[in-house]
Amino acid sequence: MSSFIDQTVIVTGGNTGIGKEICLHFAALKANVVINYLFEEEKAIELLSNIEKLGAKGIIVKGDVSIFEEAKNIIDTAIKTFGKVDILVNNSGITRDNLMMRMSEDEFDSVINVNLKGTWNMCKNVTRHMLKNRSGKIINIASVVGIMGNAGQANYVASKAGIIGLTKSLAKEFGSRGVTCNAVAPGFIQTKMTDSLTEEVKEYYLKQIPLNKFGNPQDVANAVTFLAGDKASYITGQVISVNGGMI
Repeated sequence: MSSFIDQTVIVTGGNTGIGKEICLHFAALKANVVINYLFEEEKAIELLSNIEKLGAKGIIVKGDVSIFEEAKNIIDTAIKTFGKVDILVNNSGITRDNLMMRMSEDEFDSVINVNLKGTWNMCKNVTRHMLKNRSGKIINIASVVGIMGNAGQANYVASKAGIIGLTKSLAKEFGSRGVTCNAVAPGFIQTKMTDSLTEEVKEYYLKQIPLNKFGNPQDVANAVTFLAGDKASYITGQVISVNGGMI
């Protein structure tokens, strides 16, 4: 596993769930960790304490990635504190599930604004910095449903499919300047989001997974740290599925 000593990583939505595990993985590998959060500040503070116990440096930065200037502030704060940004992990995401006939415009817009536009905002604001340095790794968190579709999630699926397209386009734009851009598409991972599903729904999806189990946040974090490391230096524009063989 690569060491990330003297490297700085930003993880959006980093204080809970998959984001939290990604932060801890990078901290264990000695990266400087910038934890972005919007809600549950106490969890961000607790996570920062745990990161420091691992012997790594970190900061917490409150900010709504769907707002361009707040996304810019996250990047600027990281650079001001640690001098550079080496790795950006776009993990922030929300759901507002509903059937198409019942889905409101606000339910659609809010998911697109956080998941897709938020990813674009962060990439846009880190672009000049990484291209100037001729170095950088961008890892976007997509989803299995962005590949296969899912009833009742037209907004979420559209946002995650958009992230996949954005990832592939940025890989082509940035490759000549030494910046890679990849996506990780988790399947059903044991988080607060999946815990809210009914037992019937869980059983339905479990039958579609050849490994016959849901993943955990560590599985996703392992893929992210691999893509951010030296051993993935010739990988860009790819979508790494972490779904137990679901698709």
